[in-house]
Amino acid sequence: MSPETLKLTMIIVGIILALVFYKFILRVFFGMVIVPEDRIGLVTKKFVLFGANKELPDGHIIATKGEAGFQAHSLAPGLYFWKWIWQYEITMQPFIIIPTGQIGLVMAKDGVELETGRVLARKVECDSFQDAIAFMDGGGRKGRQTAIIAPGSYRINTFLFDVEIVSMTNIPDNCVGIVTTLEGQPLDDGQIAGKIVEGHNRFQDADGFLINAGLKGLQEQVILAGSYFLNPWFVKMEIVKMTEIPIGYVGVVISYVGPEGVDLSGTEFKHGNIVSKGQKGVWADALGPGKYPINPYIMKVELVPTTNLVLNWASARTESHQLDKNLSTITVRSKDGFTFNLDVSQIIHIPTYEAPKVIARFGNMANLVTQVLEPTIGNYFRNSAQDADVIDFLKMRKERQESAKQHIGKVLEQYNVNGVDTLIGDIIPPESLMKTLTDRKLAEEQKVTYDTQMKAQETRRTLEKETAVADMQKELVKADQGVVIAEKIADASVKKATGDANGIRIQSTAESDRLKLLANGEAEKIRVLANAEGEKVKLLADAEAERISKTGNAEAEKILAIGKSNAESYKLSVEAMGGDNFTQLKITENIGVNKIKVIPDVLITGSGDSANGPISGLLGIELMKNLAKRVNEGETDAKKE
Repeated sequence: MSPETLKLTMIIVGIILALVFYKFILRVFFGMVIVPEDRIGLVTKKFVLFGANKELPDGHIIATKGEAGFQAHSLAPGLYFWKWIWQYEITMQPFIIIPTGQIGLVMAKDGVELETGRVLARKVECDSFQDAIAFMDGGGRKGRQTAIIAPGSYRINTFLFDVEIVSMTNIPDNCVGIVTTLEGQPLDDGQIAGKIVEGHNRFQDADGFLINAGLKGLQEQVILAGSYFLNPWFVKMEIVKMTEIPIGYVGVVISYVGPEGVDLSGTEFKHGNIVSKGQKGVWADALGPGKYPINPYIMKVELVPTTNLVLNWASARTESHQLDKNLSTITVRSKDGFTFNLDVSQIIHIPTYEAPKVIARFGNMANLVTQVLEPTIGNYFRNSAQDADVIDFLKMRKERQESAKQHIGKVLEQYNVNGVDTLIGDIIPPESLMKTLTDRKLAEEQKVTYDTQMKAQETRRTLEKETAVADMQKELVKADQGVVIAEKIADASVKKATGDANGIRIQSTAESDRLKLLANGEAEKIRVLANAEGEKVKLLADAEAERISKTGNAEAEKILAIGKSNAESYKLSVEAMGGDNFTQLKITENIGVNKIKVIPDVLITGSGDSANGPISGLLGIELMKNLAKRVNEGETDAKKE
């Protein structure tokens, strides 16, 4: 270590020693005490000088008048003298800090003894327990205190007070706080809850509650949602849901507290008291749908449906309200001794103004079902079934359902309930009976089926017979029509052949006439020409006349020679071919040259089996003969010319 560093260290140590020695000197000779800003000084006096009270009163531990021991007076932050070290012991105590959202509960270690029967000490003005002397002199009592400490910082003498930090009481939305006080006057005989008192700010001011004669135990008053400075040594809190009445229901209030009320139900209603709101008993005015801050320990709200309510007497069907969960299928016995089951549904309606009477009579809806509806409906159907056979009961279901509706409706009116409808569901007859009925029905249906099938077979036979007759009739008609058609075809063929023959004959005659006219015309022409030429020649010269004469003679000879040649040629052809064949040849040539139509548009033919075959043959032969005749006649006429 360097000399400079050593020197600096020695100076610092010297200063510290000087300060310590100075403080020690001040503490010893002047009794000086310094209390920091975040502390208080708790003073303990070791002994007493100059004849003052040397001992504390019996049962006390805190000195308020200079006695030796723990002193009620504490030292606030600051500088103090004359607290000599040999007589006083100073303990530095941190402030008591209560965080936000919490409270401080105070236990006093000294003070006046609590009165008999009390568990909490009443409040004393002492600046939130920061003034211990005021607490002790003001009659503060030992033990748990009713007053609490709100959030903040406090200079509290812990020689006298113990502070416990706890959370504030929070009540959620849609909930209410049910209060039971642990301090106060005892409840009167016959009461189950303390009456509502004023002046305690929702039980946050315990002393205000006690001063106003608040009673110990369950309280009628409830606390709504919010945060509260509640002393848990004073009140016990239970948080419950608000009472909710759904749509379609009303809430009938049964109050267990309040003054005895006057019955509003009238003389005709003898099943309970109906009282005004706030009185003990069943309230005449039911609560409508909504949420209500009701203390369930002093009031009971029975829900009564104001819409149509369906109850099922069936083993496998239960409505959401669960009032029919214990109802089952109704078992009945018929007149003929058979036991069978019925499923029944009953629809009821309770008017709003009748709901308090129903609750006053039965207590709740479940009792209405078990005490009235279940026996009434069950007995009706049991009695009804005994008056009829099973089959009759099944057949007259609609009538019995209407009768049940009328009967049960009249019974329910006596209990302030409207019977809307009674419905019979499944009817389950005995299995043995159902088998017999089923077999019988099957036999009847089979008989009907057989009868139907028999009728169908008869109809089918008739149909087949008529069908066969119709098919044969078709063949007969076809045959008859065939004969008629054949006759018509034959007549047509004859007429056609006759027409064709006449046509050929007419054509042949026309052709012969035409040839004749041509020959005559040609001869006339030649003659005219010859005359003209002769006249010409004659006029021109006589010499020429001679030439013309010779020429005419030569031409005449030529024509004669040609005629003779043709006649000779015809003769030779007839000798060579025969008369008939030559005639047919010439007919064919004339038909070809003149384009005569020989084959008709409708050809009439026939086979060996046809009825008109021979007729067609005869017509053809006759036609050929006529044509040959006409040709021969034409040739003869030609030769004659």
